Amino acid sequence: MQPKQSAISTLSNEALCNLRDEVASLLKSRAVDLQRELNRLNDAHSTGPNASKAQRKKASPKYRGLNGDTWAGRGKKPRWLSKALNEGKKLEEFLIAPGAVDVH
Repeated sequence: MQPKQSAISTLSNEALCNLRDEVASLLKSRAVDLQRELNRLNDAHSTGPNASKAQRKKASPKYRGLNGDTWAGRGKKPRWLSKALNEGKKLEEFLIAPGAVDVH
């Protein structure tokens, strides 16, 4: 019994080259479509409620020092504020009045 001959083996070199070009074109088209879909999904994910910290809105400052330094009241106190508090000043003295925040 002879093995069955595939249809590809019967094609001419020119036909094989054309087939190769069609396959390459189709694969490229699918890759572009998949990349678009990945970008769309990534954009939807990165702006959702679980967005990474780097993409979240920065907290508005609540405290301002004499040199214009600001602190949002989150995390460790900045050095300028710690130094002023150690000198006997009160935290309330550095509080920014609501609505007086200038965003740069």
